[in-house]
Order: sequence, then C-alpha cells, then structure tokens
Amino acid sequence: MREPVLVTVAQLSEFDEIIDTRSEGEFAADHICGAVNCPVLDDVQRAQVGTTYKQRSPFEARKLGSAFVSGNISRHLRERFLGRARAWRPLVYCWRGGQRSAAFAHVLSEVGWYVGRLEGGYRAYRRALIQDMERLPRALRWRVVCGLTGAGKSRLLQALREHGAQVLDLEALAAHRGSVLGNLPGEEQPPQKLFESRLWKELKGYTPERPVYVEAESRRIGDLEVPEALIASMWKADCVVLDAPVERRVELLKREYDHFIQCPEALIARLECLTPLYGHAVVDDWKKLALARAWDDLTRELLVRHYDPAYRRAIMNHYPAAAAGARLELSDPGDHEFESLAQRCLAQHG
Repeated sequence: MREPVLVTVAQLSEFDEIIDTRSEGEFAADHICGAVNCPVLDDVQRAQVGTTYKQRSPFEARKLGSAFVSGNISRHLRERFLGRARAWRPLVYCWRGGQRSAAFAHVLSEVGWYVGRLEGGYRAYRRALIQDMERLPRALRWRVVCGLTGAGKSRLLQALREHGAQVLDLEALAAHRGSVLGNLPGEEQPPQKLFESRLWKELKGYTPERPVYVEAESRRIGDLEVPEALIASMWKADCVVLDAPVERRVELLKREYDHFIQCPEALIARLECLTPLYGHAVVDDWKKLALARAWDDLTRELLVRHYDPAYRRAIMNHYPAAAAGARLELSDPGDHEFESLAQRCLAQHG
C-alpha cells in the first residue's frame, strides 16, 4: 500500500485523472477543468451533517458524516473506477485539502494506486489561478481581430485555429456573443470563477513565441467580466481589422442568429432592453419588423442605428492600434473565403 502524496497545482498534469470530492453545488460554481465530480458528501448530506452538528452534537454529526462518506466512496469506486489499471494515477482534492479528499485518497491508495492529494485543495488552486491570471496575459503576444458586428470575426478565429494559429475564443468560453442579443439558446453562462478556470486552462497552453488571436471585446461579456490583466493586454495589442459590406453582415447575422428567426417572440423580448436608449417608438418599429419577419430590414436597422455606432466608439476608446491595423476584406460568407483570409493573415503576421 502506498500513502497518498501531497502535490501542488504545478503538478496537476502529472496525473491521469483529477477527482473533485466536493459537493455537486461546489463543483458547479467552479472546479479544475477536466476534473470529475465524486462527492463524498452531496449537497443534501452536507446540510444534514451541519444541522446535526448544530442541533445535537459534533460526535453525532461525525457519525452521520462518516456513514455518508463511506457509502459514497464505495459507490464511486464501484461505479466509476473499478476498471482502472494498476498504473492509473489519480489526483484528489476537496475545498482545502482536508478530510474529504483525505478519506477518498486513503481508499484509493489502499487499492494500490499511486494517489496524489492536492495540498491546500481548491483554495490553493484558486490562489494559483489568480496569480497566473495576472502574469500569463502579460507574457503573451496578442493580436486582436476587430470588425463591425456581423463581419465574421468568430468565423475568422475558427479558420485561424484550423490553420494552426493560437486562438482564444472568449465568447465560446463565456457562452455569450457579447451583445444585448448575445445569449446562446439553451445555454447558460458559466459562473465567473468557472469562466476564469476555463480561461486559465487556455492561457496555460499557449506559447509566447507565437501570437494569440482574440476577438476585440469589451470588459464584460454578458454577465461575465474579463480579468483585468487580460483585457488590458488586449487593449494594447496590435490589431487585424476585418471589413465587410453591410449586405454581407446581414447575411452572416441571419445565419448566426437563426434561433431568433425561428422564434421572433424571443427576439422581441430582448429588444425591450434597448427601449431606454431609443425610446418606445423606435423599438416598437423594430418589433413590427420582427413580427413581419422582415429580417433583412430589421438586421440592417439594428446594425446601422445601434451596433455600428456603439462598436466604433468602443474601438476608438479601447483599441487605438485598430486605426493602423492590417485590413482584410470579406467579399463572400462561404467557408472558403474565411480559409483564404486566415491564410493571408498568418502569412503576414504569423
């Protein structure tokens, strides 16, 4: 039998699987990316143990908790880990590296596996993440893709990634397209800390020898905030500007926001958010266009009246290098066009 070994956040990659022993609620709020959730106490059980501790005694709470922990570890071992080979190396963590991870790690080590236990638990991971989020963005060479709404910036990022470029897709990580209509259908945004964990994982994988392409964003993406060091680094970066005529942008946006075309009522509800800016008369006209399914007219109206002026102000304020940035012209919305633009961009800028 091997005793579990205490390891640091820097050693996470040395293990085959990361096991989060916290409750499902704690896991949902944030976790190490790639970890599997195997609670030794679930949310209901934690509440029961806490109530027993307060209303009866610490001894009675420990008895109840031990019964829950034993049963849960046994179930996880039986249902999830019995097929693991002898060479499997799991890492286990809980909130602060205490009893929950110790109990799980002890059982796994008794089997004969080499088991790591994260010293300091999730709290140590979170401290390391905060330090890295200050350091990593400043160490990388950023290239920001700018362009008016609907120009195809996300499509260009996708094509750049397919051609081997380092790409950070903030909107994908945030599950939001970054505008008042940007909520993704059927997908909730992650909590702020989980968004930062996803960012941390991406940033750890980049090399400073090559640029990292990222779309121009504001400080907030939906309800989430881009970490300060990252947004500051983006605002100082060189830019690539993707231009597209309004007709092409209308066409691309109709494809991207097809869920609103399928359900105009959802779009009409979102348009209410623009009433404080433009008044009831203007927004009512936009609602009528939506009900009439006049999508070209409505999309053009929203671009010219709302999105384009707001975007130009934001770019002028935060991305001064955009004025001198290399320009790419989108003449066709097809995949081949974005592949060509990506190749041209990489040939010029790496």
